[in-house]
Amino acid sequence: MEALIVIPARYASQRFPGKPLVGLRGATGIAKPLIQRAWEAACAIPGTPRVVVATDDARIAGVSESFGAEVVMTSPEARNGTERCAEAHAALGGGFEVVVNLQGDAPLTPPWFVPALLEGLASDPDAAMSTPVLRCTGAQRAALVADRAAGRVGGTTAVFGADGRALYFSKEVIPFATGSFDETGPTPVFHHVGLYAYRAEALAAYPRLPEGRLERLEGLEQLRFLEAGHPILCVDVDAGGRPFWELNNPGDVSVVESMLAEVGLE
Repeated sequence: MEALIVIPARYASQRFPGKPLVGLRGATGIAKPLIQRAWEAACAIPGTPRVVVATDDARIAGVSESFGAEVVMTSPEARNGTERCAEAHAALGGGFEVVVNLQGDAPLTPPWFVPALLEGLASDPDAAMSTPVLRCTGAQRAALVADRAAGRVGGTTAVFGADGRALYFSKEVIPFATGSFDETGPTPVFHHVGLYAYRAEALAAYPRLPEGRLERLEGLEQLRFLEAGHPILCVDVDAGGRPFWELNNPGDVSVVESMLAEVGLE
């Protein structure tokens, strides 16, 4: 499948204004803007013909162009990253079978996740999109629970059926589980990775779908697909021992920086 990689980025984040431009230090101690680190993660994906940054902000566009990224200016009316990806794909004239949304707050996304999503779509022709999930260890589940207990909106979790089709996504830690888990052992909780591979026709239809009640409550754009009855395939991926975390809040900066250094990203 021929895929376009789009990195949607906006400046006015409620939880972390200006997040795409925050500097993150890697293994060499050199700080790079978050948007650059997301772009470098996208460029590392094997077989990617084109990577673009989609934004409505001149500051983000200027910084992105300064490190060599192709930029597509989109409307400030885009309500979320999926709508911004749809607009960017249309602005480029379409033509791609699949559009991949690599969210700008996930610079630790392993490059092999995208081929896994494309394979998932090939195996499930009726799925509108595919998205990766990572089984949490006890320590990772505890970190998600701690975020919620402190009132922070951290990572997203997913539950899905035996066929891999998504049942629900939530900012709460689901499914609820009693008892304790070993720090390095598996748990029944799956961390949803902010990465989506949409079939082009499903993405084009998305902005015309009504914004759903659950989407508004959770603030999760993918729920619009589920509420409209469009199947989402959850692909259980292996991080290969690499740590993974998203930059959702200012407090995540030090966590992500330590992980960038751990995996040797400059």
